[in-house]
Amino acid sequence: MPIKIPSTLPAANVLTEEGVMVMSEDQAAKQDIRPMRIALLNLMPKKIETETQFARLIGAHPLQIELTLIRPSEHTSKTTSQAHIGAFYQPWEDVRDQKFDGLIITGAPIEHMDFEDVTYWGEISQIFDWTQTNVHSTFGVCWGGMAMINYFHGVKKHILDAKAFGCFPQKNLAPASPYLRGFSDTCVVPVSRWTEMRQSEIDAANGLTTLLGSDEVGPCLVQDTDHRALYIFNHFEYDTGTLKGEYDRDVAKGAPINIPMNYYPDEDPKNPPENRWRSHGHLLYANWINEMYLTTPFDINRIGETVKDRRN
Repeated sequence: MPIKIPSTLPAANVLTEEGVMVMSEDQAAKQDIRPMRIALLNLMPKKIETETQFARLIGAHPLQIELTLIRPSEHTSKTTSQAHIGAFYQPWEDVRDQKFDGLIITGAPIEHMDFEDVTYWGEISQIFDWTQTNVHSTFGVCWGGMAMINYFHGVKKHILDAKAFGCFPQKNLAPASPYLRGFSDTCVVPVSRWTEMRQSEIDAANGLTTLLGSDEVGPCLVQDTDHRALYIFNHFEYDTGTLKGEYDRDVAKGAPINIPMNYYPDEDPKNPPENRWRSHGHLLYANWINEMYLTTPFDINRIGETVKDRRN
Protein backbone atom coordinates (compact mmCIF):
# COMPACT_ATOMS: atom_id res chain seq x y z
CA MET A 1 0.00 0.00 0.00
CA PRO A 2 1.19 3.57 -0.62
CA ILE A 3 1.50 6.65 1.53
CA LYS A 4 -1.37 9.15 1.42
CA ILE A 5 -0.16 12.75 1.20
CA PRO A 6 -1.51 15.85 -0.59
CA SER A 7 -0.72 15.65 -4.30
CA THR A 8 0.69 19.19 -4.23
CA LEU A 9 3.15 18.50 -1.40
CA PRO A 10 6.69 18.78 -2.87
CA ALA A 11 7.50 15.33 -1.49
CA ALA A 12 4.85 13.77 -3.74
CA ASN A 13 6.79 14.33 -6.97
CA VAL A 14 10.10 13.33 -5.40
CA LEU A 15 8.73 10.06 -4.02
CA THR A 16 6.88 9.23 -7.24
CA GLU A 17 10.09 9.67 -9.25
CA GLU A 18 11.85 7.34 -6.78
CA GLY A 19 9.23 4.65 -7.23
CA VAL A 20 7.51 5.10 -3.85
CA MET A 21 3.75 4.58 -4.23
CA VAL A 22 1.88 7.81 -3.51
CA MET A 23 -1.92 7.77 -3.22
CA SER A 24 -4.36 10.64 -3.62
CA GLU A 25 -7.15 11.22 -1.13
CA ASP A 26 -9.74 10.08 -3.70
CA GLN A 27 -7.89 6.81 -4.27
CA ALA A 28 -7.49 6.22 -0.54
CA ALA A 29 -11.22 6.75 0.07
CA LYS A 30 -12.04 3.85 -2.26
CA GLN A 31 -10.09 1.33 -0.16
CA ASP A 32 -12.15 -0.35 2.55
CA ILE A 33 -9.37 -0.40 5.16
CA ARG A 34 -8.27 1.79 8.04
CA PRO A 35 -5.01 3.53 7.15
CA MET A 36 -2.30 3.90 9.76
CA ARG A 37 -2.36 7.52 10.91
CA ILE A 38 1.14 8.91 11.47
CA ALA A 39 1.86 12.55 12.34
CA LEU A 40 5.16 14.34 11.78
CA LEU A 41 5.96 17.16 14.20
CA ASN A 42 8.54 18.91 12.06
CA LEU A 43 10.86 21.18 14.05
CA MET A 44 13.60 21.40 11.42
CA PRO A 45 14.25 24.65 9.54
CA LYS A 46 14.39 22.90 6.13
CA LYS A 47 10.87 21.57 6.41
CA ILE A 48 10.40 20.43 2.80
CA GLU A 49 13.64 18.42 2.87
CA THR A 50 12.78 16.85 6.24
CA GLU A 51 9.19 15.96 5.39
CA THR A 52 10.40 14.29 2.19
CA GLN A 53 13.00 12.25 4.08
CA PHE A 54 10.51 10.87 6.58
CA ALA A 55 7.75 10.37 4.00
CA ARG A 56 10.22 8.26 2.01
CA LEU A 57 10.90 6.00 4.99
CA ILE A 58 7.32 5.45 6.12
CA GLY A 59 5.98 5.30 2.56
CA ALA A 60 8.04 2.23 1.62
CA HIS A 61 5.73 -0.09 3.58
CA PRO A 62 2.92 -2.42 2.46
CA LEU A 63 0.36 -0.72 4.73
CA GLN A 64 -1.55 2.40 3.73
CA ILE A 65 -0.12 5.35 5.66
CA GLU A 66 -1.89 8.66 6.16
CA LEU A 67 0.69 11.34 6.97
CA THR A 68 -0.32 14.47 8.86
CA LEU A 69 2.16 17.34 9.11
CA ILE A 70 1.96 19.34 12.33
CA ARG A 71 3.88 22.22 13.90
CA PRO A 72 4.01 23.90 17.29
CA SER A 73 1.17 26.38 17.56
CA GLU A 74 3.38 28.88 19.39
CA HIS A 75 6.29 28.94 16.92
CA THR A 76 6.51 30.59 13.50
CA SER A 77 9.06 29.21 11.05
CA LYS A 78 11.42 31.81 9.59
CA THR A 79 13.09 29.50 7.06
CA THR A 80 10.12 27.94 5.23
CA SER A 81 7.55 29.97 3.33
CA GLN A 82 4.34 30.66 5.19
CA ALA A 83 2.48 29.64 2.03
CA HIS A 84 3.92 26.12 2.37
CA ILE A 85 3.28 26.03 6.12
CA GLY A 86 -0.29 27.25 5.68
CA ALA A 87 -1.03 24.79 2.88
CA PHE A 88 0.32 21.61 4.46
CA TYR A 89 0.82 22.02 8.22
CA GLN A 90 -1.68 22.07 11.05
CA PRO A 91 -0.90 23.69 14.40
CA TRP A 92 -0.86 21.14 17.21
CA GLU A 93 -3.78 22.91 18.91
CA ASP A 94 -5.92 22.00 15.89
CA VAL A 95 -5.16 18.26 16.10
CA ARG A 96 -4.84 17.74 19.85
CA ASP A 97 -8.29 16.11 20.02
CA GLN A 98 -7.35 13.58 17.32
CA LYS A 99 -5.78 10.13 17.77
CA PHE A 100 -2.72 8.87 15.89
CA ASP A 101 -1.14 5.46 15.59
CA GLY A 102 2.30 7.03 15.37
CA LEU A 103 4.07 10.34 15.85
CA ILE A 104 7.57 11.33 14.72
CA ILE A 105 9.16 14.30 16.49
CA THR A 106 12.14 15.60 14.53
CA GLY A 107 15.34 17.21 15.65
CA ALA A 108 15.79 20.97 15.95
CA PRO A 109 18.87 23.21 15.62
CA ILE A 110 18.76 24.27 19.28
CA GLU A 111 21.14 21.76 20.83
CA HIS A 112 23.15 24.28 22.82
CA MET A 113 20.08 25.65 24.60
CA ASP A 114 18.78 24.22 27.85
CA PHE A 115 15.46 22.53 27.20
CA GLU A 116 13.57 24.95 29.41
CA ASP A 117 15.00 27.93 27.49
CA VAL A 118 13.45 26.84 24.19
CA THR A 119 10.68 29.32 23.41
CA TYR A 120 8.11 26.61 22.70
CA TRP A 121 9.18 24.22 25.48
CA GLY A 122 5.88 24.68 27.32
CA GLU A 123 3.93 23.46 24.30
CA ILE A 124 6.41 20.67 23.55
CA SER A 125 5.95 19.45 27.13
CA GLN A 126 2.20 19.40 26.59
CA ILE A 127 2.73 17.41 23.39
CA PHE A 128 4.86 14.86 25.25
CA ASP A 129 2.05 14.38 27.78
CA TRP A 130 -0.49 14.24 24.92
CA THR A 131 1.39 11.31 23.36
CA GLN A 132 0.44 9.23 26.40
CA THR A 133 -3.28 9.55 25.68
CA ASN A 134 -3.57 10.27 21.95
CA VAL A 135 -0.63 8.49 20.27
CA HIS A 136 0.03 4.75 20.25
CA SER A 137 3.77 4.94 19.48
CA THR A 138 6.14 7.92 19.35
CA PHE A 139 9.52 8.15 17.61
CA GLY A 140 11.73 11.00 18.90
CA VAL A 141 14.61 11.83 16.54
CA CYS A 142 17.87 13.58 17.55
CA TRP A 143 16.82 16.66 19.62
CA GLY A 144 13.26 15.30 19.68
CA GLY A 145 14.51 12.07 21.25
CA MET A 146 16.81 13.89 23.66
CA ALA A 147 13.99 16.16 24.77
CA MET A 148 11.60 13.25 25.35
CA ILE A 149 14.06 11.12 27.32
CA ASN A 150 14.89 14.16 29.44
CA TYR A 151 11.23 15.01 30.03
CA PHE A 152 10.12 11.51 30.99
CA HIS A 153 13.29 10.25 32.68
CA GLY A 154 15.48 13.24 33.55
CA VAL A 155 18.35 11.99 31.37
CA LYS A 156 20.54 14.99 30.59
CA LYS A 157 22.21 16.02 27.36
CA HIS A 158 25.86 16.95 27.52
CA ILE A 159 27.77 19.37 25.29
CA LEU A 160 30.59 17.75 23.32
CA ASP A 161 34.04 19.30 22.92
CA ALA A 162 33.78 18.77 19.17
CA LYS A 163 30.87 17.98 16.88
CA ALA A 164 30.11 14.28 16.38
CA PHE A 165 29.97 14.34 12.60
CA GLY A 166 30.08 11.51 10.09
CA CYS A 167 28.93 7.91 9.64
CA PHE A 168 29.61 5.70 12.63
CA PRO A 169 29.15 1.94 13.07
CA GLN A 170 26.55 0.97 15.65
CA LYS A 171 26.40 -2.33 17.53
CA ASN A 172 23.19 -4.32 17.53
CA LEU A 173 22.72 -4.66 21.29
CA ALA A 174 19.29 -6.34 21.21
CA PRO A 175 19.03 -8.76 18.25
CA ALA A 176 15.75 -10.17 19.57
CA SER A 177 14.03 -6.76 19.57
CA PRO A 178 11.17 -6.54 17.04
CA TYR A 179 12.49 -3.11 16.10
CA LEU A 180 15.80 -4.65 14.97
CA ARG A 181 14.31 -7.59 13.11
CA GLY A 182 16.55 -8.28 10.09
CA PHE A 183 19.39 -6.03 11.34
CA SER A 184 22.97 -7.15 10.95
CA ASP A 185 25.35 -7.23 13.94
CA THR A 186 26.55 -3.73 13.08
CA CYS A 187 25.13 -0.95 10.95
CA VAL A 188 26.24 2.52 9.93
CA VAL A 189 24.26 5.62 10.89
CA PRO A 190 24.87 9.30 10.04
CA VAL A 191 25.63 11.43 13.10
CA SER A 192 25.50 15.23 13.27
CA ARG A 193 25.27 16.74 16.76
CA TRP A 194 27.05 18.84 19.34
CA THR A 195 25.54 17.00 22.29
CA GLU A 196 25.31 13.46 23.60
CA MET A 197 23.29 11.30 25.95
CA ARG A 198 25.40 9.10 28.21
CA GLN A 199 24.84 5.38 28.48
CA SER A 200 25.49 5.34 32.22
CA GLU A 201 22.62 7.77 32.80
CA ILE A 202 20.31 5.81 30.53
CA ASP A 203 21.18 2.63 32.42
CA ALA A 204 20.35 4.37 35.69
CA ALA A 205 16.84 5.28 34.52
CA ASN A 206 13.94 2.85 34.83
CA GLY A 207 12.36 1.21 31.80
CA LEU A 208 14.93 2.15 29.15
CA THR A 209 16.70 -0.33 26.86
CA THR A 210 19.48 0.68 24.46
CA LEU A 211 19.03 -1.17 21.16
CA LEU A 212 21.85 0.37 19.09
CA GLY A 213 25.04 1.97 20.41
CA SER A 214 28.58 2.96 19.51
CA ASP A 215 31.85 3.05 21.40
CA GLU A 216 32.71 6.27 19.53
CA VAL A 217 29.51 8.31 19.71
CA GLY A 218 27.49 6.65 22.46
CA PRO A 219 23.90 5.37 22.53
CA CYS A 220 21.95 5.62 19.29
CA LEU A 221 18.53 3.97 19.63
CA VAL A 222 16.71 3.58 22.95
CA GLN A 223 13.36 1.93 23.67
CA ASP A 224 11.06 3.35 26.35
CA THR A 225 8.44 0.66 26.86
CA ASP A 226 6.40 2.47 29.52
CA HIS A 227 5.91 5.49 27.30
CA ARG A 228 5.52 3.50 24.05
CA ALA A 229 8.41 5.40 22.52
CA LEU A 230 11.68 5.04 20.67
CA TYR A 231 14.44 7.65 20.92
CA ILE A 232 17.10 7.85 18.23
CA PHE A 233 19.88 10.40 18.56
CA ASN A 234 21.25 9.99 15.01
CA HIS A 235 19.85 10.21 11.48
CA PHE A 236 18.79 7.17 9.47
CA GLU A 237 16.51 9.53 7.52
CA TYR A 238 19.36 11.56 6.00
CA ASP A 239 19.76 11.71 2.23
CA THR A 240 23.08 10.73 0.70
CA GLY A 241 24.12 14.38 0.42
CA THR A 242 22.82 15.74 3.73
CA LEU A 243 26.13 15.60 5.60
CA LYS A 244 27.87 17.03 2.52
CA GLY A 245 25.45 19.95 2.55
CA GLU A 246 26.18 20.63 6.22
CA TYR A 247 29.93 20.39 5.64
CA ASP A 248 29.90 22.63 2.55
CA ARG A 249 27.74 25.18 4.37
CA ASP A 250 30.15 25.46 7.30
CA VAL A 251 33.21 25.59 5.04
CA ALA A 252 31.61 28.43 3.06
CA LYS A 253 30.88 30.29 6.31
CA GLY A 254 34.41 29.76 7.58
CA ALA A 255 33.02 27.92 10.61
CA PRO A 256 35.23 25.31 12.28
CA ILE A 257 34.17 21.89 11.00
CA ASN A 258 35.86 18.54 10.53
CA ILE A 259 35.43 16.42 7.43
CA PRO A 260 32.58 14.01 8.26
CA MET A 261 34.21 10.73 9.28
CA ASN A 262 33.69 7.54 7.26
CA TYR A 263 31.56 9.41 4.72
CA TYR A 264 33.64 10.31 1.69
CA PRO A 265 35.63 7.53 -0.02
CA ASP A 266 39.26 7.84 1.08
CA GLU A 267 38.09 10.63 3.46
CA ASP A 268 38.37 13.03 0.49
CA PRO A 269 35.54 15.62 0.12
CA LYS A 270 36.26 15.73 -3.62
CA ASN A 271 34.80 12.21 -3.91
CA PRO A 272 31.02 11.69 -4.05
CA PRO A 273 29.77 10.40 -0.68
CA GLU A 274 28.46 6.86 -0.37
CA ASN A 275 25.15 5.93 1.26
CA ARG A 276 25.72 2.91 3.53
CA TRP A 277 22.71 3.37 5.84
CA ARG A 278 19.71 3.46 3.49
CA SER A 279 18.68 -0.20 3.84
CA HIS A 280 18.87 -0.24 7.65
CA GLY A 281 16.96 3.04 7.80
CA HIS A 282 14.10 1.58 5.78
CA LEU A 283 14.23 -1.59 7.87
CA LEU A 284 14.01 0.26 11.19
CA TYR A 285 11.01 2.36 10.21
CA ALA A 286 9.30 -0.65 8.61
CA ASN A 287 9.78 -2.59 11.85
CA TRP A 288 8.38 0.35 13.83
CA ILE A 289 5.29 0.52 11.62
CA ASN A 290 4.85 -3.25 11.73
CA GLU A 291 5.02 -3.33 15.52
CA MET A 292 2.61 -0.41 15.68
CA TYR A 293 0.19 -2.18 13.33
CA LEU A 294 0.26 -5.36 15.46
CA THR A 295 -0.49 -3.55 18.71
CA THR A 296 -2.62 -0.48 17.92
CA PRO A 297 -6.42 -0.72 18.43
CA PHE A 298 -8.44 -1.19 15.26
CA ASP A 299 -10.82 1.45 16.59
CA ILE A 300 -8.47 4.43 16.58
CA ASN A 301 -10.63 6.20 19.16
CA ARG A 302 -9.57 3.58 21.73
CA ILE A 303 -5.92 4.67 21.60
CA GLY A 304 -4.88 5.74 25.07
CA GLU A 305 -8.23 5.03 26.72
CA THR A 306 -6.69 2.81 29.40
CA VAL A 307 -3.30 4.51 29.60
CA LYS A 308 -2.52 6.35 32.83
CA ASP A 309 -0.07 9.19 33.28
CA ARG A 310 3.29 7.41 33.59
CA ARG A 311 5.56 10.39 33.80
CA ASN A 312 8.32 9.75 36.38
